[in-house]
Amino acid sequence: METTYVLDASAFINGFKLISNNNFTVSEITAEIKDFESKLSFDMALDEGKLTIMDVPVSYIGEIDKIISDSGDVLRLSLPDKKLIALAFMLRKQGKNVCVISDDYTIQNTLKIMNIPYSGVMTDGIKEIYNWKKVCEGCKKEYGNDYPFDDCEICGSKIFKKRIKVNR
Repeated sequence: METTYVLDASAFINGFKLISNNNFTVSEITAEIKDFESKLSFDMALDEGKLTIMDVPVSYIGEIDKIISDSGDVLRLSLPDKKLIALAFMLRKQGKNVCVISDDYTIQNTLKIMNIPYSGVMTDGIKEIYNWKKVCEGCKKEYGNDYPFDDCEICGSKIFKKRIKVNR
């Protein structure tokens, strides 16, 4: 079965070569492609029919949020990132052989959790899965991902996101 590629902005920024017409992305990544050469590459792929921009139903983004709520990646993913992952998830559910092209480690971490293949252009990609936790830098109190404040309710220190390796 032919591979269906889901392309992040980094695919264009870092020079990924489109060899088939089986390439998809979401409209939101166009805002992330700023330099002339990458923009030209992106526009040519669209004009030549090698790239298709797809919209993703909101229900798939909701599923992604549920899947990654425990990992803490939900704290680090932008809406375009989530839409890109949701597109890969949707295409895979449609029976396609999907591979996401992205050099973004948070996207790769999420894809690894979801068992969706990925590849970097400039990087080898992640080898381990990491979760993220909110932790107070003062008293070390841990907070849930839904804690809405930047300061600790106990000591008032800043809260930061701490990376935790997952053994799988």
